[in-house]
Amino acid sequence: MTETSPGPSRPGSVVLDIGGDVGALIILTPAEMAGREIHVSPLGQPETARTHAEVRERRLGPDGCHAAVYPELRDGDYTIWQDPHTPAGTARIHGGTITSFHWPGAASRPR
Repeated sequence: MTETSPGPSRPGSVVLDIGGDVGALIILTPAEMAGREIHVSPLGQPETARTHAEVRERRLGPDGCHAAVYPELRDGDYTIWQDPHTPAGTARIHGGTITSFHWPGAASRPR
């Protein structure tokens, strides 16, 4: 069975479920990462606590970017994994807010 990668997302197609002790994470990436899954896990948690999201083109009106979106993460520090063994960085999630992380090599702002 062949898997196909979903195309670009439309404005309003991602719902963030934030509030209380739940926030969201958006990882901005270079375009060449489209289709790649990026894993995150609570800092210091075993590998089984990882979750992932696929990098997709995110269309924001006439502009866009490439990003992985984690719509519902509990408060705390998270490791962002470059590969199964190498961290790309960390992000602190706060309830009711959206945290952004720029993948190494990603533009600092969506185009």
